[in-house]
Amino acid sequence: MKNLNDKILLSKQKLTEIPFRKLAPNMLTMMALCSGVTSIRYSIAEDWTKAVICIFLAAFFDGLDGRVARFLKASSKFGAELDSLSDFVSFGVAPAILIYQWSLFDLPKFGWLFCLIFAMGMSMRLARFNTMLDDSSVPEYWSHYFTGVPAPAAAALALMPVLIWFDFPQTECFLRSNAFCAILMVIVALLMVSRIPTVSVKKTKVHTSMFVPLMLAVVLFINFILVQPWLTLGIMCGLYLCSIPLSIISFMKAKKRFEISQKDYIKKA
Repeated sequence: MKNLNDKILLSKQKLTEIPFRKLAPNMLTMMALCSGVTSIRYSIAEDWTKAVICIFLAAFFDGLDGRVARFLKASSKFGAELDSLSDFVSFGVAPAILIYQWSLFDLPKFGWLFCLIFAMGMSMRLARFNTMLDDSSVPEYWSHYFTGVPAPAAAALALMPVLIWFDFPQTECFLRSNAFCAILMVIVALLMVSRIPTVSVKKTKVHTSMFVPLMLAVVLFINFILVQPWLTLGIMCGLYLCSIPLSIISFMKAKKRFEISQKDYIKKA
């Protein structure tokens, strides 16, 4: 009887008390969500710099919450759903409103349509990502790649003309044109919902001989971010676009190696 009472008390305690380590990742996710919503406010006020900063701040918190959850072993279904909601607002809705306010607002009737296409592409990309989490049949080589462009990268690509415009306002006639921004939004939306493999650095391993060059590259990147932050981020977005064909080639080679190894295994069996 005493053991039964102890179990009842322990179950009640579990219902009324949550360890802080379980809350920490969700708190970071909420910070990302707050940053995304705040970006919308600055976009409406046409404070472009603060609006962009808030989106990149949301990306920082978004990259941090998952790592904290894995480090503290505090991953949960609730946290995953909250993270998807935060990503949709911060990287789907906020960039769409920013680009609409910055460029597409004066495109009669159709300006908002391209923003809707971008936001809907983001929602479908996140929905597919959530369903793939429970798919155990995905081959191992897929672990080094994303399916389509991930949410934070898609938001950065959509903001690329704004980033370059900050340092080169004389390019406004092209970068801020309705046609360029509309086409860019559609292209990024298609990249999100596509099944194109894009590189993921989560499980990428670096050879020891590349350690020093990599550290030098990081130092150069930090220097450029401090000196020319917007141009550096814009160039990084352009380099990411250029890396997509290389990711496809690398993926095809990894897939071919996997298929050959599977055939050899069947032959030996």
